[in-house]
Amino acid sequence: MNKPPGLPVVPDSSEDDSLFDLAKAWIKREYQKPGDVFLGVVHRLDRPVSGVVCFARTSKGAARLGASFREKTAQKSYMAITSGPKPSGLADAGVVEHWLLKDPSRNMVKVVPEGTPGAKLARSEYRFTDGRNRVELSPVTGRSHQLRVALASLGTPILGDLKYGADRPLPDKSIALHARRLVVPHPTRDEVVDVTAPLPSNGVW
Repeated sequence: MNKPPGLPVVPDSSEDDSLFDLAKAWIKREYQKPGDVFLGVVHRLDRPVSGVVCFARTSKGAARLGASFREKTAQKSYMAITSGPKPSGLADAGVVEHWLLKDPSRNMVKVVPEGTPGAKLARSEYRFTDGRNRVELSPVTGRSHQLRVALASLGTPILGDLKYGADRPLPDKSIALHARRLVVPHPTRDEVVDVTAPLPSNGVW
């Protein structure tokens, strides 16, 4: 599924429609499934982020796809627009490593020293594609908000990302982070699924 910004992946306390609900409705209609439809959630995107999300249509598929994400055989790449130009001393490409600690009460993560109880190592690769404010990102690990924190730590927070240092919101409350491509082994066939999600049409891109 290509998730638009602002839509939660799964139902939450807002009671808004979710991508999960829309996907189940599509499967029920497309495959003429009677009764309730199984759908496995194998990964997620933050609500203000857009892009490709993979669901599983069977429990076997869910288990195998989940293993692909845990074992890092699934490859994810993102596009971002930063809220300001690349700092003059920053390399065009590189790797960001941090120890991150999540504060569930605020739904935020912060950079902490190595050895902090509960902290997890996050590693992200980045490349500025225009030398200014467009960035390709590849998460090597799968930590919450790690790409958002990575760019903020470089002095280039994501456009619209008030939580991590942007100076102003976007009109639709999204952030300019898009899950552009997902490459994952098919759970039941000897082939690779390679999906690219078109960029949002909200004028930011």
